[in-house]
Amino acid sequence: MRKIEFIYRIGSIFFLLSAVSNVYAQEFKGPITVLVPFAAGGTVDIAARQLSKDIGGQLKRPMLVDNRGGGGGTIAVAALARANPDGNTIMFDHMGVTFDAALYEKLPYDSKLDIIPVAYIGATPNVLVITNSLPVNNIQEFIAYAKKRPSMVNYGSGGIGSAGHLAMETFQAATNTKLTHVPYKGSGPAITDLIGGQIQAMLMTMAAIKPYIDSGQVRALATSGAIRSPALPNLPTLKESGLKDFVYAPWYGVFAPAKTPASTLNQLHDAVNFAIQIPENREKLAQQGLELKALTRAQFQDIYNTDLEFWGSTIRKLNIKN
Repeated sequence: MRKIEFIYRIGSIFFLLSAVSNVYAQEFKGPITVLVPFAAGGTVDIAARQLSKDIGGQLKRPMLVDNRGGGGGTIAVAALARANPDGNTIMFDHMGVTFDAALYEKLPYDSKLDIIPVAYIGATPNVLVITNSLPVNNIQEFIAYAKKRPSMVNYGSGGIGSAGHLAMETFQAATNTKLTHVPYKGSGPAITDLIGGQIQAMLMTMAAIKPYIDSGQVRALATSGAIRSPALPNLPTLKESGLKDFVYAPWYGVFAPAKTPASTLNQLHDAVNFAIQIPENREKLAQQGLELKALTRAQFQDIYNTDLEFWGSTIRKLNIKN
């Protein structure tokens, strides 16, 4: 081989390596936008802010949390679906993302095709809470009280089709009770009215309601997980309270736009799994009732697909429309 040809080939190899390096650098360049479909202060927001620093540390990228509330969470999902599939935009969300296709007649995205589950974070039981003026002390007394007063007990939620709404609709079906739904624009105003007695009950995420339980402003009757929550260990579960088949523990996870390269998804997944193993993160999120758990991408995809079918069927059966 002539010397000039050898130099040319070596130069070509270095050029190709440089091009690949530049593509990779462009794929992960600058801050990562972390979409949160709800206002600050909820469980999704708390998890996103708690974990983002360590996820960003693993990826050597700053993470910017962007709260895109509204539309029952669909505004942020639509923004994710439109984003470039390059790893620069991700979304923290909860199980409610699987409700959308059944709740809304028209969406600017396809829940199955336009977003992809990246990493499972964990799950948290909800808490059935009541206003302090309601004369009941446990779940069975609450059920009996509601049965004697069909449609007279009001329950609040963060909106039609929210996780709190679907949970209470499922509760009514399981207990043969008839309550009246009062939807709010977010859980904050609903909690305010629960404290004031304008509504009588809510099934709320642990993070959102625990401070009000601890301060005695509302009364907790039971949690909705399969076992008692470490955050409220003295509170029985709905299963313990007589609802043997009732388990409701919404999961939380990270999503990316569809068509994001597998290598990028794997990097994001590994960074999330690293972050949820850090003791400080586990401790702080456990205080919110969020029980962290590392799963593979395939396992999270299976959970997502299963819940798309289950909640789609449940919403249609209950004839819930947004």
